[in-house]
Amino acid sequence: MELANKKVIVVGLGVTGIAVARFLKKRGAVVIATDQATEGTLGARAQKIQEMGIAMELGGHRSQTFAKADLIVMSPGVPHTIKPVVRAKENGIPVIGEIELASRFIKEPILAVTGTNGKTTTSEILGCMLTHSGFNVFVGGNIGSPLIGYVDAEQKADFIVAEISSFQLDTIDTFRPKIGVLLNITADHLDRYQNFEAYAASKIRIFKNQQPGDIAVLNGSDPVVRSLSEPLDITKLYYPSLADKEEGAVNNGTRIRFRFNESKKRDDRGPLAHLASRNRQSLNVSKVKLIGRHNLENAAAAALAALATGASPESVQVALNRYQGAAHRLEHIDTMHGVDFINDSKATNVDAVIKAVESFKKPVVLIMGGLDKGGNFQGLREVLARHTKKLIVMGKAAARIQSALGDTVPTTLALSMADAVKQAYRVVSPDNVILLSPGCASFDMYENYVQRGEDFRKAVKNFKLQIS
Repeated sequence: MELANKKVIVVGLGVTGIAVARFLKKRGAVVIATDQATEGTLGARAQKIQEMGIAMELGGHRSQTFAKADLIVMSPGVPHTIKPVVRAKENGIPVIGEIELASRFIKEPILAVTGTNGKTTTSEILGCMLTHSGFNVFVGGNIGSPLIGYVDAEQKADFIVAEISSFQLDTIDTFRPKIGVLLNITADHLDRYQNFEAYAASKIRIFKNQQPGDIAVLNGSDPVVRSLSEPLDITKLYYPSLADKEEGAVNNGTRIRFRFNESKKRDDRGPLAHLASRNRQSLNVSKVKLIGRHNLENAAAAALAALATGASPESVQVALNRYQGAAHRLEHIDTMHGVDFINDSKATNVDAVIKAVESFKKPVVLIMGGLDKGGNFQGLREVLARHTKKLIVMGKAAARIQSALGDTVPTTLALSMADAVKQAYRVVSPDNVILLSPGCASFDMYENYVQRGEDFRKAVKNFKLQIS
């Protein structure tokens, strides 16, 4: 892909946008970075762009600038449906995202992981499994470093493991993972998508450019995943595999057992011929440190992808035993007088909250709230009635959550994270759980879910000092 002297618009100046701008500048493109925010709001990010000698247009996106571009590169946080971008596309100007741009320079096999929930955990476990098998692995995308950063640094890995969001999939063109993993599709981001069907259609795009010989790892128990993946003419591995004819994995709570066709022993030309010998082999999950049955399913998905690349079952088992869990995803923060404090700040939709609450046999005091993404909080009524003793709400979505759930479980409003932790502790008993699982975005009070999770950690630490 030739970039020298091309006029390229970079839309959005978050971490990804800055990385893209740097990459393009190094390759001789004439770059203009644009963002809705003002210079004062962007602060250090704007300064970084200035130091690179890149022109900026801030405080809005100007159609006349976009109209003169040779290429437009979208950051995932900016909808590709904004008017200047739509008009540019109508005029034949290419519009792509950072994932698409990076993939055009990546020669190594890409293992891409998407889904409404579990992407980070699965991507991290998969990276660990491959690393323990002796491979050099880069893990990035929607977590950690953008893929364009890998290209820019001229790194060399055996495999790329990329967490991919629906926003990133919206702007792919030729992006083709060797292995695509689709974990689940439940309602999310309905503040950005017209409806659930549009959101689901975005997720299935991960397989858009796959060809015979490529692999799809699919959640066999998710009806939406089942339905949308049915037409795919690629090798499919299911977890759980629900029929004898289906290849994949089954988790019975103690072991993950693999099922591959023995007939492949007679045909070494297929993409999974080497897996025939793994038929009926299994992984022991008794030493897994992850909380929740859904995380065992994530582990099964990662194991299938790892084995498909040639990772050894022994190394996969070691990685599974050692993996501690993703930060801000059912992360144990502390225990005080028998009460566990759990940080699940990354849970930004209703389904994630359900899975989090159901992960505990102990009574739960739940802290929820943040920026509303259009989720159906009514879907929490049953699980809260069964598992929670109190609900504490905060942020812009507090009133809507309380309206939907306040008659199901005692509910109070917290003015800050510290206040939420204090309120929660007042009603707990030994052997209870205080769980931060917001079910909302963080942007009303925090820069991102990480900052929110760290605020919870700080609040717990400070509270411990107060009562000790």
